[in-house]
Amino acid sequence: MKVGCIGLGDIAQKAYLPVLAVQPGVELHLQTRTPATLERVGHALHLPAAQLHTGLDALIAAGLDAAFVHAPTDVHPHIVTRLLEAGVPTYVDKPLAYELADSERLVTLAEERGVSLAVGFNRRHAPGYAQCADHPRELILMQKNRVGLPEEPRRMILDDFIHVVDTLRFLAPGRIDDVTVRARTEDGLLHHVVLQLAGDGFTALGVMNRLSGSAEEILEVSGQDTKRQVVNLAEVIDHKGQPTVRRRGDWVPVSRQRGIEQAALAFLDAVRAGRTLSARDALATHELCERVVRAVDERLA
Repeated sequence: MKVGCIGLGDIAQKAYLPVLAVQPGVELHLQTRTPATLERVGHALHLPAAQLHTGLDALIAAGLDAAFVHAPTDVHPHIVTRLLEAGVPTYVDKPLAYELADSERLVTLAEERGVSLAVGFNRRHAPGYAQCADHPRELILMQKNRVGLPEEPRRMILDDFIHVVDTLRFLAPGRIDDVTVRARTEDGLLHHVVLQLAGDGFTALGVMNRLSGSAEEILEVSGQDTKRQVVNLAEVIDHKGQPTVRRRGDWVPVSRQRGIEQAALAFLDAVRAGRTLSARDALATHELCERVVRAVDERLA
């Protein structure tokens, strides 16, 4: 099984390549336009020169069975289009694109060609978050905060807050009937944003503060007089009377703790089985992000 990895930045090197490089039956092909990086990473993985490519044409010509796209978001539309048109099942980092029209076009193209397209919402596979899907969820609260990082709204929402948006959608126990957005902006930069989703019997709140004084990610789901809290994807605390704490094992790799390993292997399993994956649900997260962007832009107008 020939698997391509396009883009060799931090996310590829730290999270995906350590998983892909050890999969039995996978012949890994790398592509980046930076020769020095290609040589260094290829050497570290003991890959022959024939599996290292500086151009997308050469990579596709190798006859890929699947591809992982970890290039910058700005070039996702071009790269993913080329792969889908070549019939290559494709897994791409979120977001699909910065503009909703581009994301819609890619999802439609994949469906028209009958080719798998998967978006890397790894938190759906993270063990702590997956366990929250089995807990009462009358109230959902997720915070993902940073230190000193106010940013242009569209990039902040599509690059980072999208994780919060997708996790709320994933955990919502019913249809979302109401969407409310609050935000603070200054000098064209987004300082914090709050998203409230509500439906019959539940409320979900997503918060991102880029001037919070702490880099943290906390998820809480509660209902029926119980609460489950996940701190930084590593510690699960159940509250019912006395809290009980479960921590990540010392030997659990970060890629597994964050759901990246599980997401990548689920994609490869689908390709091997000949199952076509749809990105239509992922597109719904992009559509909700676009609503958040427009609400913030209205405050800037």
